[in-house]
Amino acid sequence: MPALMGSKVTVEEVEALHVLFKRLSSSLIDDDSIHKEELQLALFQTPYGKNLFLDRVFDVFDQKRNGVIEFDEFVHALSVFHPYAPMDEKIDFAFKLYDLRQTGFIEPEEVKLMVVAILIEFDMNLPDDLLEAIVHKTIADADKDNDGKISREDWKAFVSRNPSLLINMTLPYLKDITSVLSSFVFKTEAKP
Repeated sequence: MPALMGSKVTVEEVEALHVLFKRLSSSLIDDDSIHKEELQLALFQTPYGKNLFLDRVFDVFDQKRNGVIEFDEFVHALSVFHPYAPMDEKIDFAFKLYDLRQTGFIEPEEVKLMVVAILIEFDMNLPDDLLEAIVHKTIADADKDNDGKISREDWKAFVSRNPSLLINMTLPYLKDITSVLSSFVFKTEAKP
């Protein structure tokens, strides 16, 4: 059921997604838009606190750059996480997440910021020399043209050699959004 990927979305799928969207968009501010704090509440059960990963996900979802996620952006962004979404779309989305400065490259400082953000999520701290070694090794493994940064082509090749990098880019429940959505953070009223 890759209907999320195409133009033929069933009424039940739209209803299920709309129920989820409405719950998210009214969890703090009832204005038919998902604010960053509402997305954070849904993903991390707290509306407060700085989170680099959340900031990047929100920025990539907010395609209109208006500071909120509207329903069409929500559906489009979730389609990337569909189990049947093309791998190229997942690779591109992940690249956008890591390209913090939106330069078209993942630079060493961006790798470092993402590693630190992940470590913070797990309440871990590494010595600076070990952190630098991880960043250096990641760049060395991914940067095939040796320009000191990871291009889209470098990233695509790196992910093809390390597919586990995209494991979080698939949400299996999207395969049947109308019957399995209730396993997500919020319960849906849509009928399967």
